[in-house]
Amino acid sequence: MSRLGDLLGTRRVGSHERLSVVEHLEELRRRVIIAVAALVVAFGAMYAVHDRLLDLLAWPLPDDQRTLLTLSPVEPFVTVLKVSFWAAIIVALPVWLYQLYAFVIPAVGPQPRRRMLAVVAGVSGLFAAGVAFGFFVVLPVALEFLLGFGGDLFTTELRAGEYYAFITTMLLASGVVFEVPVAMVALTRLGVITASAYRRNWRIAIVVIAIVAAILPGGDPFSMILLMIPMIVLYQVGIWLATAFGSPPLWERGLWESGADGDAASEPDSQP
Repeated sequence: MSRLGDLLGTRRVGSHERLSVVEHLEELRRRVIIAVAALVVAFGAMYAVHDRLLDLLAWPLPDDQRTLLTLSPVEPFVTVLKVSFWAAIIVALPVWLYQLYAFVIPAVGPQPRRRMLAVVAGVSGLFAAGVAFGFFVVLPVALEFLLGFGGDLFTTELRAGEYYAFITTMLLASGVVFEVPVAMVALTRLGVITASAYRRNWRIAIVVIAIVAAILPGGDPFSMILLMIPMIVLYQVGIWLATAFGSPPLWERGLWESGADGDAASEPDSQP
C-alpha cells in the first residue's frame, strides 16, 4: 500500500507528524487529484453504458410511458451527460470518502487502516442502501400516484430531461437520508451532543424527519410515509451507535473551562 501511495503521489500522514501549511496544501492537492481522477474514470464507465443506465432508470415507469420526449436538438446529449455524471458521483463516492477521511483523521488521532476502510465501507453501504430503497420502494409508489393523479383530466407526456432530473434528485436524496446514523455518531464523537440528548428529543426528531420527508422529491403522502419509516429506524440505530461509540461531551472534558482559564491567564494586567 505504501508503494501504491508513492506512485499516486500521496501517503498516509501519521497522527504524530506535524506538517507545515504548505505540506498540508500539497497533501490536499494530491488527494483532490485522486478524487477527480476517480470521477473521470467513473464518468467514462457510466457514459460507455449510458443506454443500459437510461433503460434502468426508466424501469419504474409504466410500459406505455417509457418513451420520453426531448424538445431540442441538444437535449438528448445533455441529458445523457447529466445522468452519466450523477451516476459517476455515486460510483466514485467510496474513493472520495476515503480520501477525505485519510486527510482529516490524522488531526483527530491514530486510526488503523482497517478501521478507516470499515468506516468508508459503512458510509458507502448506507448510501447505496438509501439509493436502492428510493429506487425499488419509493419511486414506483410515487410515480404511480403522481402519474395517475387527476385521472382522465390530464394527458401526461414525460420529458426526458425533467424525468431524469427528478429521479436522480430523488435517489441522491434517499442516499443522503440514510446517512443519519453516521451524522449522529460523528456529532457524539466530537462531543457536540450526547446519546441521552437524542433520546430526550425524539419527538422533535420525528417532526424534523416529517418535514424532511415532505420536502424531498415526490410530494405525495405515500412516498412521504415510506421515507419516514426508514428515517425513524435509522434514528434509533443512530442512538444505539452513539451510545456505543460516542465520546464524553465537551463540557465534561473540561475543555471549555480550561480554554476560558487560558484566555484569562493570557490577558495582560490592566492595573498600573
